[in-house]
Amino acid sequence: MALKAGVSIASVSYVLNNKIDSRIGKDTIEKVKRAAEELNYRPNNIAKSLKTQRTNIIGLIVADIANPYFSQIARIIEDEANKIGYTLLIGSSDENPEKFEGLINMFCDRQADGLIIAPVENTEKYLHKLQKQKMPFVLIDRYLPKIEADTIQINNYEISYNVTEYLLKNGYKNIHLIAYQTQLQHLLQRTDGFMDVLKKHQLSQNKNNVISIHKDHIDQEISSRFDLIFQENDSKPDAVFFTSNKLAVSGIKKLMKLGINIPNDLAVVAFDETEAYELFATPITFVKQPLVAIGTKAVEILYSKISNHTLPIQNIVLRAELHIGQSSEPKLN
Repeated sequence: MALKAGVSIASVSYVLNNKIDSRIGKDTIEKVKRAAEELNYRPNNIAKSLKTQRTNIIGLIVADIANPYFSQIARIIEDEANKIGYTLLIGSSDENPEKFEGLINMFCDRQADGLIIAPVENTEKYLHKLQKQKMPFVLIDRYLPKIEADTIQINNYEISYNVTEYLLKNGYKNIHLIAYQTQLQHLLQRTDGFMDVLKKHQLSQNKNNVISIHKDHIDQEISSRFDLIFQENDSKPDAVFFTSNKLAVSGIKKLMKLGINIPNDLAVVAFDETEAYELFATPITFVKQPLVAIGTKAVEILYSKISNHTLPIQNIVLRAELHIGQSSEPKLN
């Protein structure tokens, strides 16, 4: 290529590796780029990685790429990775430990420089394996108490506590939480925040205050549970708080089938936003997570760890905010 461009080998190297400085003239740069195009040149990334000991690949493991929360996070992380010259490879575990393990192995085989991970329940042993291999990784959205690692979370307990207080302030007394059957700490914190407010105000707590839904049977279980609780005249809820957008969309669809008016008959608050809320007649009140900050910080911390494995662990907690719509307007007495 140097011969075709009529420049030195060093000049070709500088231009192709984007290490251009004042010593390389515009004419030389154009000659090298023209020659590369005519020769259909493609860089040998394998040879380059052998020299630098990096592949410039970051792996991202999300729990469910179909969930708008994770698809938006993935786009933000991809953009941030591109800014520092990294390619992002994405895998979705579908909340399945075996699939999670397969993705871990795949990214290790591809020799990714580091991983950003939304972990699945019962996957501690796979993360311990990464640590033994000295693979840098950052946990987002969730954390596992037995894993000492860099994490980026939100104020799950606090925001759930605040949402519950907000509903009480608006006149709602019989509030039900629609949550997942899970041992994931970030989701348990949302339930804890809700329950602590009920205890604080000495409100009755019955078996229906928290309705636990299996992740693989959302529509069926919400439908059957709502059929029961909205038929009981004495204990009908006047507000429901969904701890995820998937639960919320399924739940609101069922409420519409039952002919329940939001917010005249029932107030609704949901965790996380989704375009699906726009399909409902009443603007939904929801907890808005700082997605840009989560994605940006994840790439920043991971890149630092790739460059220096000895940096101290960081546990970042970012603040979510309540985006108020009409679905939780003050109760009419």
